[in-house]
Amino acid sequence: MKTKKKIAWGDYITYIGVTAAFIAVTALKNGGALNRSQLGLLVPICAYITMAISLNLTVGVLGELSLGHAGFMSIGAFSGIIAAMSLSELIPSAGVRMAIAMVTGAVFAGIFGFLIGIPVLRLRGDYLAIVTLAFGEIIKELINCLIVGYDSAGLHILINFDGSKTASDLELLEGGKAIIKGAQGAVGTKTIASFTAGYILIMIALFIILNLIRSRAGRAIMAIRDNRIAAESVGIEITKYKMMAFVTSAAIAGAAGALYGLNYSSLTAAKFDFNTSILVLVFVVLGGLGNIWGSVVAATVLYILPEALRSFADYRMLMFAIVLILVMLATNSSRTKALFEKLKSAKKEEEQ
Repeated sequence: MKTKKKIAWGDYITYIGVTAAFIAVTALKNGGALNRSQLGLLVPICAYITMAISLNLTVGVLGELSLGHAGFMSIGAFSGIIAAMSLSELIPSAGVRMAIAMVTGAVFAGIFGFLIGIPVLRLRGDYLAIVTLAFGEIIKELINCLIVGYDSAGLHILINFDGSKTASDLELLEGGKAIIKGAQGAVGTKTIASFTAGYILIMIALFIILNLIRSRAGRAIMAIRDNRIAAESVGIEITKYKMMAFVTSAAIAGAAGALYGLNYSSLTAAKFDFNTSILVLVFVVLGGLGNIWGSVVAATVLYILPEALRSFADYRMLMFAIVLILVMLATNSSRTKALFEKLKSAKKEEEQ
């Protein structure tokens, strides 16, 4: 009983901490204490916090190394942009369109997570990391081949594999508009993302993940992480619970992608590359594997730090490497060291 109370209070502290930070930042924003550059960081921070806590479900709670999380973010970003832009005349409310875009991003990312999870989750260790890494790169290239527009007749979609097609090949009616222009990405997007939408998304993500962890399914997922053979021996369906965690993580990443994409007037698929996946993984590792509140803090600090030290931006990755080494030495966690070994092996495979 005491353990349950401690767990509940830990979750409440997480909710209260995020809410307090939102109120404090909103007060500073309304008081004019934040400059334009600082205001521009608010929505991306919310998106990356959501990404970090969603990846922590896969890496920290499930115990599997995924290096393609940026792929799910890109699916959510571009599907969300398509949904928001195509509904701009039908639904004038920016808030409603933002909500629809995030739900759309979550649904599409969740579907892709399920389809990718069918073959991938039967793999283990380095093999799973390598395949998810390949998935992220494939998604990036597919989006570069995508040309989408809309007019009074609806959506028009072209797949430009040979590079010979342009937005004019959509043959849009008068008043129509191209949303995604292949390698140029999404251009001319109406920026409707807001800090409030970001806060709501973080709270929803926390609610879903924390309740999943505390549930019977969550205990089964952690049992698989701790000892797969023992979990299987007592009747836990390995593939089912791994799929549950993977798809949930992918869907939340897709919603974060929609929030992120609708914060910029132009966005290319190149933004969601391998480095983005590694950046989110850094947030998870620094915050602590399985520690949701730690992911929130780490994502906030590590995203702000390079901006605060912009003059030393060339040394950002060096700083990250030093911090990761120090954290690994300080925690001396077998799970953390195993994660780094998997990451090192996956990187070698990519170079080969």
